[in-house]
This record gives sequence, structure tokens and C-alpha cells, in this order.
Amino acid sequence: MVRIEPKESALLNKELSQCQYDQLMLNIQLEALCVKDSLQFVWVSEAGLVEQLPQIIKEYKETRNLLPIRVCVLGPPGVGKTTIIEQLCKHYKLHHLKIADVIKQNVERLEKLAARTSKQDENEEDDARAQQAKEHLDLLKEDTAENNGRYSDQHIVEFYKETLKSKPCQNQGFILDGFPKTCEQAKELFAEEEEEGDKDEGEKDAKEPTYNKLLMPETIVSLDASDDFLKTRIMNLPESKVAGTHNTEEGLLRRLALFREQNEDDVTVLNYFDELEIHPSHVDVEKDSSQNMADTIEHIKELIGEPRNYGPTPEEIMEMERKAKEERLRQEAREREERDQHEAEERSLRAKREAEWTDQLTRIKREEQEMLETQSIPLRNYLMKNVMPTLTQGLIEVCKVKPDDPVDYLAEYMFKHNPQVD
Repeated sequence: MVRIEPKESALLNKELSQCQYDQLMLNIQLEALCVKDSLQFVWVSEAGLVEQLPQIIKEYKETRNLLPIRVCVLGPPGVGKTTIIEQLCKHYKLHHLKIADVIKQNVERLEKLAARTSKQDENEEDDARAQQAKEHLDLLKEDTAENNGRYSDQHIVEFYKETLKSKPCQNQGFILDGFPKTCEQAKELFAEEEEEGDKDEGEKDAKEPTYNKLLMPETIVSLDASDDFLKTRIMNLPESKVAGTHNTEEGLLRRLALFREQNEDDVTVLNYFDELEIHPSHVDVEKDSSQNMADTIEHIKELIGEPRNYGPTPEEIMEMERKAKEERLRQEAREREERDQHEAEERSLRAKREAEWTDQLTRIKREEQEMLETQSIPLRNYLMKNVMPTLTQGLIEVCKVKPDDPVDYLAEYMFKHNPQVD
């Protein structure tokens, strides 16, 4: 935020010292020649802002870490490169470079440029570019006619170079999807050109391998899987995803045989990156049992690092917050449902156990009562035979005599008339 401070109140501002005030109020008119020859300035942009603009842009991007992310994902057909790259591009906001899209975009660009030859344009430079594009299209038509409708490696590499040099790829970054396929393609694609390279560095060692640092990927990922695993994966795909693609059984076997032929142990495109000390990271997708290969994607994110861009826009932040809130509500609903279900199961189990305990207690009481009654039968018989007749007669005598101490009288009576006492 810029604040305009009047001259009268500038000195009252504690944040502004007297020296700073004098420097800001200094108004000296100097001739440009005097400034250049007499004053010892360390010039940053002596030639002017326009001439120094590329360097300013570079410093701006480096200071704010707005550097492009360059990644190459390689692997056999059917291993899941496109699925993984789509998620990575969405996360890092990168450009997904598939060979079919690269060819289509470059051919459309050439056709658009060549269309200008039919128009009356006063710009000779545009006319020259249009004529050059028309000649290029003619060469492509001849090339496809000689190669059964396919483009040669030379033209494909040329298309990739043009795409990698474009502003979107240079500013934001890209992920190469399964290209380059061979060492020859990689050497031609990433070869350093004379007019390009890092101008800030000194002379390079002649023995050091050279490559175009603006095009070379920083992270190389090789997705590994066996042929049997790939065949099983393709065979289990739904018919809707297989229709109209190369992911048929016949197409997979053909492409897989070509891939194994191009990537033998001694000859593989990965060796090219190893020679440049850019060692590929191997990822075994057979160990990934997560949905949509989420574990593999997270592993590759760790290899690439944090995003290097401005971050999400306000609209994206709102969308992320909305999704997070919805997910939180769904999670709370799931937890509440699980808790209610768990409590209901506990109540049911507790009621079942209480019923079992009640039945068991009732049964135990009944068995105890039956046991006591069974054990008391001999005692009752003895009392009825030997005690009750004497006790009955003693009670009758107590009623007749009416002694002062009935209990003592009854005890003496029963002792005297006990049938077992001689």
C-alpha cells in the first residue's frame, strides 16, 4: 500500500530520519554523460529496461520461485502413464505433452501460418514465414506418404522441440508422456544449440556432456511392470475404455513387443539420462494396490517436490474449501452412523447377555431349591417320626399344667420322654 506524505508532516514521522528526508528531497540535475563517466555506479541495466527485460524476468521468477517444473514419465504401454500424468498436471498446473497432441498442435500451427499465403499481406516477414510453413507442410505430406501415414522421428522431435520452447512450457513446465522412446530421439531432442544455453556461466568443460538445460527434464520417472501384469490389467479394462483405443489385446502385444525391443538391457533411453548424471527413479507399479494408483502418484510427488507457481486462485481456494467442508461433513456423518451402529450393537449384545444371565440365575436358584428339598427329606422324616409326637404331647401338657416357665417345663418334658433315652 502506497501512502502519500506531505512535506510539512514528513519530519514528524518517526519512521523517516533526517538523512532519509534530505535524500528524498534532493533535486540535482546532472547530464547523462557526467553520470556515466564521473560517478562510480554499478549498472544493472545500463542499456535500458527494454534490453534488460529478459534478465529482469529471470530474476523475478527466481526470487519468487516461479520456476518451471520439467518431468518425463516413461514406461511400457498400459502401465498407467497417462492416468498418473493427468493427476500430476492437475496438481502442479503443468502441460501434459502426449505425442498425438503435440503433432496435432504443431500441424494446426503450420496450417494456420500457411493460410496467410492466400491473403494479401503487406508484411514481408509474415509472408516469408507463411511460405516457409507451406513448404514445411509439403515435406510432412511427403514424409507421411513414404511412412504409411506416420511421421518420421525427425519431424516428431522437431514438433516436440517447438512445443518445449513455447512460452507456456518454459514458464509453467511440462510432463513428457512416454517420449522420447529411444536414445537417438533423446539426443536429438535435448541437444544443445549454439545460440542457446546458459550465458551466465563461464566456458564449459569440453569433456562435460552438454544438453539444452531449458528443455531437459529435472525428474525422470520410469514406471516398471512385467508383461503378464500389463496383459492382465488391459484384459480387465471395461469395454467402454478399450473401444477406439490401442488398448486391445492385439494392440498391446504389438506395442509391448516394440517397447521391449527398443529398451533392452544394453540399449535403453534411460542410459542416456544416466550418462548425463540425471538418474531416473524406478517405480514398481505392481506393488500399488490403491485406487487410481494414488500411492504411485504420491511417491512421484515426493520426487518432484512442492509446486513452484503462484498457488491456487481465489476461486480454486473457495472450491478446495467447499470440497474440504463437504468431505468433512461426509466424514462426520460416516462417523456418526458408525457410532450409532456400534451403540445399537452394544445395546443388543448387552440385552442378550442380561437375558442369558437372568435365565441362568433362575435356573441356578431352581436347582439349589431342588437340591435343598432333596437334602431335607431325611431330616423331615426323622423329625416327624421321633420329635414331633413328643413335642406335640409336651405342648399339650404345658397347656394343662400352665407352669411359670413354659419353655423350661417343655424342655424337661421332652428330655424325660425322649424315646431314644433309656
